[in-house]
Amino acid sequence: MDLLLSILGCSAGLLGFVLLFAAYKLGVLYQLFHKVETKSPRHGGESVAEVLRAHGVKYVFTLVGGHISPILVACEKVGIRIVDTRHEATAVFAADAVARLSGTVGVAAVTAGPGLTNTVTAVKNAQMAESPLLLIGGAAGTLVKGRGALQDIDQMSLFKPLCKFCASVRTVREIVPTVRKALAVAQSGTPGPVFVEFPIDTLYPFHIVSKEIGLKFPPKGLMGKAIAWYFSNHLMNLFAGAWEPRGVSPLPVDIPQATDNQVQKCVELVSRAKKPVILLGSQATLPPTPVDDIRASLENLGIPCFLGGMSRGMLGKNSPIHIRQNRRDALKEADVVLLAGTVCDFRLNYGKVLSRRSKIIAVNRDKTQLLKNSDVSWTPTIAIQGDAGSFLVQLAKGLKGHRCPEEWPQSLKAADLTKENANRAKANEKTDQHLNPLKVLHCVDELMSEDSIIVADGGDFVGSASYIVRPRGPMRWLDPGAFGTLGVGGGFALGAKLCRPESEVWIVYGDGSLGYSVAEFDTFSRHKTPVIAVVGNDACWSQIAREQVPLLGSNVACGLAFSDYHIVADGYGGKGILVRREDEDRLSHIVKQAQRESQEGKAVLLNVLIGKTNFRDGSISV
Repeated sequence: MDLLLSILGCSAGLLGFVLLFAAYKLGVLYQLFHKVETKSPRHGGESVAEVLRAHGVKYVFTLVGGHISPILVACEKVGIRIVDTRHEATAVFAADAVARLSGTVGVAAVTAGPGLTNTVTAVKNAQMAESPLLLIGGAAGTLVKGRGALQDIDQMSLFKPLCKFCASVRTVREIVPTVRKALAVAQSGTPGPVFVEFPIDTLYPFHIVSKEIGLKFPPKGLMGKAIAWYFSNHLMNLFAGAWEPRGVSPLPVDIPQATDNQVQKCVELVSRAKKPVILLGSQATLPPTPVDDIRASLENLGIPCFLGGMSRGMLGKNSPIHIRQNRRDALKEADVVLLAGTVCDFRLNYGKVLSRRSKIIAVNRDKTQLLKNSDVSWTPTIAIQGDAGSFLVQLAKGLKGHRCPEEWPQSLKAADLTKENANRAKANEKTDQHLNPLKVLHCVDELMSEDSIIVADGGDFVGSASYIVRPRGPMRWLDPGAFGTLGVGGGFALGAKLCRPESEVWIVYGDGSLGYSVAEFDTFSRHKTPVIAVVGNDACWSQIAREQVPLLGSNVACGLAFSDYHIVADGYGGKGILVRREDEDRLSHIVKQAQRESQEGKAVLLNVLIGKTNFRDGSISV
């Protein structure tokens, strides 16, 4: 009785009236259900799939769960490929990679509770990397939320700080407009992740939902009729208007742009510069401006460029204006510095590397990132909240016929070559044991194909690779971004290989970071995505030990083992190859063998035993 009163929200005095009214209304509902809703085999998962297809989504990454099965089945039926991984974080990392490489929204779908909590780090990484991503999550049914249902937690509170938009679908008719809005928000302004939660009863057909909540016709007794009336009303609202035609096409996307006046001020400033420098960040690669147009604009400007994040490779392998070394020294001399999607966070020592004498032009879609640390370390001369890529194209048009004085990039390039020759000489030094990691990386760099995509997942070994391995073109370098997340390798490589099946996809792993996603070699095998992984195995978390041991005098928790990771790859259906010091003269042969194995459909893991060098002495982990 108490439960019934709570459900009905009425006092005991009204109970009799309500019961009589319920008995009358129940007959009407009974007839309506049997004429319409109970006869429809359709379900909410079909509505989700319809919207995703209309938005050009080709892949949904997942780890399967009953809460979301209708979405996966419906997507498969309309031609969207379902790619299941061995961890939910990998699914989100893969969706992130697709978003970066395809210019569309990446989509991951995971089940409720622990399925969603497993994605939190990957979603935060996407937020900080500014990747447009849709996370679809299952949830407990609308009637049992908060009542102790399986895997029922407050998921919205978890994702509101991480996502630009969060919504919990409450009725089937809300699915289409909610998903359309989420996809538009993900791409608008500063791109980022969005989250839509689907209670399980919004996804399954009416007859299954009705059965699960125990609604039986005809009900027995007055009390049974009253309870059935309440549940029937709830179901009527849940499915009312569910299959009415609705537009599924993409909504307009809002992208901030620099004004003509702002561009003109920058044209005047740059035209007077003798030693300008451009620092290009990942944001410059975002749609709508094609990266080839941005590359052409940079080449026309002739201004020396330092490239970071997704912009690595923007100028190809051997551009005369791409400067890779001695950034701090160049910034001391620069009279104009253009921060194109680059943020003054820890990567630029919070802006302290910028000279007070330099004129600073900052362009960023996000106002907070645009002015980060400008109150304490640096001051922008011109700050523009707008799209960096389209701004560079406009700037080049405004400066048509004007080029940076050639002696400036030439002097920086000469210093670059001096440093790179020193690195090459260091690669030939013998280490105390095993192989010199720099020699391994130089070999990989020389042999990887021109269309290769490089995935960076690790600390010390990957830090060395960033100085040696050269992306061949735009959108051919994937690293976690500002969050510095380990474990992105398996997911990023999976997404990259699906987007660019004709390209070689290389993962540069540390032996520590490999542990997060080595199980995805099973995924690579099952989904026929033959990537190549190079593991720098020094039996240590070297990025941390490099700082911890000299400062604190202990290697505690930093030591690993020279484990047989190549055997793990074999066990998951890939091809594992152990590379030792005695293989030094055969390095080129081994790398070419890995390339052949990949071309024949095998995911390959090169377990390279490496020694220690002083190449990155002085680098820190925080």
